Amino acid sequence: MGRVVVTVMTASSSSVSFDETDTRPDEMHSTIEQWIDDLVANIDDAQASAEFQEWLDVQRRFHDYSYRNTLLIKRQCPAASRVAGYRTWQEEFDRHVKEGEQAIWIWAPIIATQCPECEHSPSYHDDSDCTYDETPPEDWDEGLVGFNPAPVFDVSQTEGEPLPELDTAATGDAGELVGRLLDVAGDLDVTASIIPDDAWTHGAANGVCERVSVDAEPVVAVRARENDADLARTLIHEYAHALLHDGVTERVERSKREVEAEAVAYIVGRYCGLDTSRSAFYLAAWAGDDSAVVRDRLDRISRTAEQLIETLEDDT
Repeated sequence: MGRVVVTVMTASSSSVSFDETDTRPDEMHSTIEQWIDDLVANIDDAQASAEFQEWLDVQRRFHDYSYRNTLLIKRQCPAASRVAGYRTWQEEFDRHVKEGEQAIWIWAPIIATQCPECEHSPSYHDDSDCTYDETPPEDWDEGLVGFNPAPVFDVSQTEGEPLPELDTAATGDAGELVGRLLDVAGDLDVTASIIPDDAWTHGAANGVCERVSVDAEPVVAVRARENDADLARTLIHEYAHALLHDGVTERVERSKREVEAEAVAYIVGRYCGLDTSRSAFYLAAWAGDDSAVVRDRLDRISRTAEQLIETLEDDT
């Protein structure tokens, strides 16, 4: 919990709490599942798209959090603006959680030594059917063995020294962002170019992502235009296609992933300071998908946006 994260929530969101220790993990799981089930059940309704866009706004700032944790924060504290762990507020920002404040619960990873075969920690390994004995437990490497509920608190629940300003925009104007996006194409294993309008051969499309052969890198091309902000958003959208759609050839599924690519462009674009408020999400394209499929889509959106944001940050 060494990092303060910023998020903007809408006042209309309803909130939940996880007060009971014994039932907290089950309630956290069921809250996530219920939100996704409701989204699936109301996929044709405008409110579903509004809920989805609210989640995207949370994911924009919590780009290094899983979709499960951003959903938990969204459901527990609709007015949250910045969250961090209890000790992080004290040690890194000289702020203190006020007495009587209620924690916001998220899933924190459990890192421990794990069996190379079954990937359980030593205690669970002893009770499992795994017979691995090539190396003793003290020589096992560390890895992710599970998740535990962990408390964080919003800045409104703390008092103390003022927070430093957090620079969450990319590097200024959209024109500079276009150049940076082109610079990181190689880091994403993508070939990218901007094509003059008079040389554009892809009709009304503003951008395309193609692969000339199975072994070749995806090729992203976008049509040149005066609106640098829209040009940057299109580049992000096509990069998302390159990262999301490798090996996906079925036409219906590709059309469904168009929503995923636009969602990634919305998250990354807003993170970089672009005005993407005109984005529209037609979730009806996901009609017929069950909850498990939608969970996979949310996970892909979260992970792809995180990868693009971290690649841009590493390039600064």
